[in-house]
Amino acid sequence: MDIQALWLTLRLALGTTAILLVIALPLAWWISSGHGAGRALVQAVVALPLVLPPTVLGFYLLVAMGPLTAPGRLLTRIFGHTLAFSFSGLLVGSVIYSLPFAVQPLVAGFSAVDAAYTEAAAGLGASPWKTFCTVVLPMTRGSLLTSAVLTFTHTVGEFGVVLMLGGNIPGATRTLSISLYDNVQDFNYAAANRTALLMLTVSLVALVIIYLLPAIKRLSGRQADVVR
Repeated sequence: MDIQALWLTLRLALGTTAILLVIALPLAWWISSGHGAGRALVQAVVALPLVLPPTVLGFYLLVAMGPLTAPGRLLTRIFGHTLAFSFSGLLVGSVIYSLPFAVQPLVAGFSAVDAAYTEAAAGLGASPWKTFCTVVLPMTRGSLLTSAVLTFTHTVGEFGVVLMLGGNIPGATRTLSISLYDNVQDFNYAAANRTALLMLTVSLVALVIIYLLPAIKRLSGRQADVVR
């Protein structure tokens, strides 16, 4: 097991999840709160990484972050180095690539909230922000957890975007998926199997958590009824 790659992957997945939750919450709330061409266009852009080949996305990010483009030169001045082939670049790429996995569960959860609850809170004088924090978020905890779990797991398994944008630099851009690929290329199937088994376990545990959520909610509801 490549411990260095494991640690880097965990840092990348945790950082991506934290950033995306901050971005996805207001974005998903805005998408779910209305209709129109503008929201449809934003939804299409958000969902694009689901259908776009990872290598295509990685290529355009690599070009955008390079020194030959205006955004790339601006980022270089801000960070003091090019984002391509660096951990910071991987973080930016992972945030973009995992965006739909963070936003879509939240959009589904927010859309399912009965408008009567938010209208009642507004009628009692609650601000939109307070209504969101005290009414909407508690009612969509399951969607929030699903968003976080899917984002984390998806980032752990990234390959195409990571390879195109970060290459294979030990300690800087080599993640578990890249380490697995290297082991297979070197015919080191024992090490590849250990890495693959770890990634398989993470994915399975994540899915079990997501699919157990409805059962846990039903059980909590029954216990609350018994107490009442």
